[in-house]
Amino acid sequence: MLMNAAALHVPHIPRHFQPFTRFTARHARRAAVVASALCLLGASGCSFLGPHQLRADQVDYERALGDAKKREMLATIVGLRFGDSPSFVAVSQIIAAYSFGAQVGPTLELGSGADPNFAQASGNVSYSNHPTFTFTPTTGESYAQAYIRPLPATLMLPLADSGVPIDLLLRLGVQSIGGLQNEAPLGGPFADGSPGFFELLRDLRRLQLAGELTFKYSTTPDHVGHVSMILGGSSNGNAEASNADLTQVRSLLHLAPNANEYEMVYGDAAPGGRQVTMVTRSVLGILSNLGAQIDVPPEDVQKGATTPTVKLIGGETRPTVIVHVGKKAPPDVYAAVGYHGYEYWITTEDFDSKYAMTVLQNLIALAQATQDSKAPIVTIPAS
Repeated sequence: MLMNAAALHVPHIPRHFQPFTRFTARHARRAAVVASALCLLGASGCSFLGPHQLRADQVDYERALGDAKKREMLATIVGLRFGDSPSFVAVSQIIAAYSFGAQVGPTLELGSGADPNFAQASGNVSYSNHPTFTFTPTTGESYAQAYIRPLPATLMLPLADSGVPIDLLLRLGVQSIGGLQNEAPLGGPFADGSPGFFELLRDLRRLQLAGELTFKYSTTPDHVGHVSMILGGSSNGNAEASNADLTQVRSLLHLAPNANEYEMVYGDAAPGGRQVTMVTRSVLGILSNLGAQIDVPPEDVQKGATTPTVKLIGGETRPTVIVHVGKKAPPDVYAAVGYHGYEYWITTEDFDSKYAMTVLQNLIALAQATQDSKAPIVTIPAS
């Protein structure tokens, strides 16, 4: 019900009460405005809040889902470091449930004697928010496709053409290229990797920055994808430096010097010529490798709870993702998880580690691209 000042009729007041008449009318109008506002809010509260909640909830839920994914990846990295079996749970639906209520009670009283006339309005407003989340475990074929099978080069290498540093991409997603070994998470003769592997990454990164490294994609009639690496062909940058890097890359990969297009094929051998062999990792392989590089409490290594940290060689000593460990994480971190009495975290000041985690999320999204799973459905009632 709408109320205004005209609805509050003030009857005739005797002359000896007239000093309070202006006071009464003024407060009556104020009470009417308050009453009208409360009535409007009670009648259309949810409709009024709907557009505002949509704008706020869209961003808030996006950030919350992103933070949850970061913590899930970090928890998996730490768990794999200690040999735990990973599990993945996807948020399949979010329902934002709001309830709103309002009550209003406008009153008008006429005083006598020394008591002034006055009008007032009283009311109360209640609000509650009870969201509902639906989680779906990733199992069966979806689990195998997204996390266990090696990433196809045709899905991974396009990220390099979109600007992702080729050295970071290969450090994350490749176990070997042209017979040169990346570091291995479970030890062995190539646990620390081949020095030539990290030399190759630096050469390829310089060629990428100079515009001398691109990838070519094609599809056969039976929908089989192929990718080739193109070296040279750009007139930008320092030609002498680029030629030195091109020569070094062809030498490390045993490639034909009189060609500039080389087919990427799956394999661990080093045939050379016009083909580049490459063994890619699965998402679980990537996460296990990142876990092998992080620091852990020394007592956990001494008592056999985990293996010693893998140390890189070949001029590359920085882990792909630096994870700190301690009894308590700082208050403002990029992501933090607890595990067996310790906390593991990535700092907000470490851009390289944060960017590597972002590229990892992109690789996971590519691994899930062939699944029938859909993005989470967020339902926000507007009335």
